[in-house]
Amino acid sequence: MKTVFIVMALAIILAAGISVFFLRGALSTGSQKPAGKTAKVLWDLKTRTLSGAPADLADWRGKVALVVNVASKCGLTPQYEGLQTLYGVWEEEGFVILAFPSNDFLGQEPGAPAEIREFCDSNYGVTFPMFEKVKVKGDGKGEIYKWLTSTGLEEPTWNFTKYLVGRDGHLIARYAPRTKPDDADMVAAIRSALE
Repeated sequence: MKTVFIVMALAIILAAGISVFFLRGALSTGSQKPAGKTAKVLWDLKTRTLSGAPADLADWRGKVALVVNVASKCGLTPQYEGLQTLYGVWEEEGFVILAFPSNDFLGQEPGAPAEIREFCDSNYGVTFPMFEKVKVKGDGKGEIYKWLTSTGLEEPTWNFTKYLVGRDGHLIARYAPRTKPDDADMVAAIRSALE
């Protein structure tokens, strides 16, 4: 009986530790600046659209981009609405949001591409570009996220981590998942990059 109690207590402690680890990422706020510049720029990279067609990020060369890892079943999913609003306000000025669905955080983006597109269209009217589902952390992370973290910026700690990229294709800043799309500091950085 005593052994069962000890095993249960250890399981509870382990579960609490795992929860704290995941919550740390989900609840983090603030921004981070890159340590330097890379030889490559974002516009040098290629990927695939959400429907699987080849996509060359050079198509957005000269724009200010916000790269975001997104998920449909996350407590932060309502940020889609704010992202769409931000895109609508600044698109004509040369701003784009590049969204990459990811299932890396507690399986919160399990859907197939068609399901993701339907969810985004019907719930948030998303019109900004969406790309293939990718890994955004760890050894198997996709090429875009390898590049985003190559200057010392932290990997995404949760869904809706945001990376701001200037017109020249170089990183400006990383914003934590809970940084809302209308965050004054991030909006000011976007405005400055668009000038």
